[in-house]
Amino acid sequence: MVKVYEIDGVRPVVHPSAYVHPSAVLIGDVIVGPRCYIGPCASLRGDFGRLILEEGANLQDSCVMHGFPLEDTVVEIDGHIGHGAVLHGCRVERNAMVGMNAVVMDKAVVGAESIVAAMSFVKAGMIIPPRSMVMGAPAKVVRALSDDDIAWKSFGTRQYHELAVRSLQTMREVDADTAVAPDRARIAFDLGELHTPKS
Repeated sequence: MVKVYEIDGVRPVVHPSAYVHPSAVLIGDVIVGPRCYIGPCASLRGDFGRLILEEGANLQDSCVMHGFPLEDTVVEIDGHIGHGAVLHGCRVERNAMVGMNAVVMDKAVVGAESIVAAMSFVKAGMIIPPRSMVMGAPAKVVRALSDDDIAWKSFGTRQYHELAVRSLQTMREVDADTAVAPDRARIAFDLGELHTPKS
């Protein structure tokens, strides 16, 4: 069962088409929209401000969302939050990506279709223009994103849309096998040409 907690009479909302891993923790004023994916050990702590994941957003393993009282922390439609990222009192706009272990601080806005590189620190109040690549600590805009960059990001997000469905349909707790079977199956993917890391 998903770890969902009410506080001060406010409880999380999870759309039936969203997948939330059982080890994730949702507290209080959290709204998880349709087709979202919440990964293992994610912490969404809506005990101060409201946390919103809009349709198709994903929040991957060990991510943290939190914010200040009376403020919303928002990941808009198809927002993509990489493993270990921290979002605090910020807004990630439509189809934007926050890379692994990046931190986005209070009142910052990650513009639509932008990418925050892994390990970056987006300081409080920074407004990132749409279709920008930002990186560093503190983060700086380093270039505009191309159509190919956006296609690469969108391809990854679609994989998480599919993962939400696969997880809802097939993930279950089991005992581990004790040996590797000679005909052991692999997880099947159609990666196409877009599964090439971008620098």
